[in-house]
Amino acid sequence: MFDGAYALAGALTGWVVGLTGVGGGALMTPVLMLFFGVAPVTAVATDLWFAAITKLLGAKVHHAAGQVDWQIVRRLWLGSMPAALLVVACMSLGKRFVRWDGLGQLIGVAVMLTAFGLLLAPWLAKQLAWSQVSEMHGRSARTRAAITALAGAVVGVCVSLTSVGAGTLGSLVLLFLYPRRMTPHRLVATDITHAIPLTLVAGVGYLMAGMVDWPMLLSLLAGSIPGVWLGSRMARRLSGRILQLCLAAVLMATGLKVML
Repeated sequence: MFDGAYALAGALTGWVVGLTGVGGGALMTPVLMLFFGVAPVTAVATDLWFAAITKLLGAKVHHAAGQVDWQIVRRLWLGSMPAALLVVACMSLGKRFVRWDGLGQLIGVAVMLTAFGLLLAPWLAKQLAWSQVSEMHGRSARTRAAITALAGAVVGVCVSLTSVGAGTLGSLVLLFLYPRRMTPHRLVATDITHAIPLTLVAGVGYLMAGMVDWPMLLSLLAGSIPGVWLGSRMARRLSGRILQLCLAAVLMATGLKVML
């Protein structure tokens, strides 16, 4: 059954994802919990599928513009995909997980970290740029590739547990390891593309456990499809930094609310 409120939430989130590459799980999961009263595990399960489908549309627009760095995407997948599969297998996704009272707090912490990541991303990129580290310690390209895969594994675990982290954590990793290679538009495109199969893998486990709310998901997608298309096209012309700062403020307040 179509719900206009869910569609509106999906449109806003899709627009933010298309424009900045951030905000899928970090924004949608707490919105579902706080404003719609959805149980944490259902919010995570539904949001994983929402993020996968929404980012698929955004990635198509960015790929058409030639902005996706496929070498880096493959390096991230090398770590994130096995990690997500392992988490889904180990958790068993049964009643024990449904009754886990700490899931809401974990989501709140992840959202807060996302907010701080958005705020500090430019400073961190400047202070911890891989070019500076490699000059001091003589790191090789092979080592950088291995660290990229390891960072992808961390992102995979976070996304599988909370549906939060693919955008912000992935962006911070890319800014740290590839500061000169990752232009703002290339960063958004690469990060969105990496998140698609990752969220699908994590979402399959929840789907098999019957935790996805399909009517809610369809309503969310009805709004997000035009939203992410518009945001992805606007990303070619606009800087997303101001929007990221506004999003960080919203996420900080939302994260505190979820935790408390």
